[in-house]
This record gives sequence, structure tokens and C-alpha cells, in this order.
Amino acid sequence: MAETRLTTPSYLVLGIIDSLGEASPYDVKVEAARTVAPFWSIPHAQVYAQCDRLTAAGLVRQVRQEGGRNRRVLALTDAGRGALAKWLADPEFAPVEARERGILKLWFGGRPKVLAPTQVVEHQAILAEYEGLAGSVGDQLTRGQREALEFGIRYERMMVDFWQWVERREP
Repeated sequence: MAETRLTTPSYLVLGIIDSLGEASPYDVKVEAARTVAPFWSIPHAQVYAQCDRLTAAGLVRQVRQEGGRNRRVLALTDAGRGALAKWLADPEFAPVEARERGILKLWFGGRPKVLAPTQVVEHQAILAEYEGLAGSVGDQLTRGQREALEFGIRYERMMVDFWQWVERREP
């Protein structure tokens, strides 16, 4: 069997299955939307495709639940746990791809006075949500989860500051 090239979405799926112990592809999709989506989104179809790839590669094992909907439940194999541990220990740097639609619109000539007010309001709303989350459950998060949340808070503060700057600039 040829070695499967693992991608960041592969590790996202491995990490979620590991954190849940076992999970159906649907469970992975729901947990990704509930937890990591603010900083790493993954399309639903890609979750299912990754689960199939990881099963074929022997990194997860699949069991059919008895009765009911007969859904498949996935759990990491030893090889899957090893691949996840190796990835977590790798300090590799990959530059951020922001994918901010408002920035793209600015680049192509979007009017700052039209774009900036909405961007400020929306980023302030996300910032308030993250700060509320930090205040309500921040002490229940693992260190890594709290640090990821702090990244979100700092990112949104920076975006608010940036769009306020854009709004203040002369035409």
C-alpha cells in the first residue's frame, strides 16, 4: 500500500476523532463546526472524504454500530495516534492565508468608506463573542484551546483596529 500524504485537514480529522475517542464522520463535522471553525474551516464533504482516506490508509478503524441507523464509528489506530503525535511535535511554519473578503475587495478597488463601517461592526461582534467565551468557559479549556481562543481575540482586535484605520484615512 502506498503511503498516504496527510494534509492539514487530515490532521484536523485525526485530532477531532482523538479528542472524542471515537466518532462518526457526522460527529467530526459537528465538532469541527463547534470548535475549530473560527480559525480552520473544513467543508463537510471534505470531512467525509478525509474519513474515507484515513480509513483506507489504516490510520483510523471503522466499526458499524449495531442496531438503529447502523452508522459507522471511527477510532484512531496506533498508526493514526503516531501520525497525529508526530504532526503535533513538528514545529513547521506555514504562512497564514487570511482569506478576508473585505481585504480582497479593497485590493480590487472597493470603496473604503463603503466597506469599513460594516467590517468594523462585524469584527467587533466576533471579538465580543470570543471575549465572552473566554470569560465564561476560558478556565475550562485546555492550555492549547485557551491559546487558540486568545489568537482569535487578538486577531479580531487587530481587524477592528485595521478597519477603523481604513475608515479614518483620507480618500
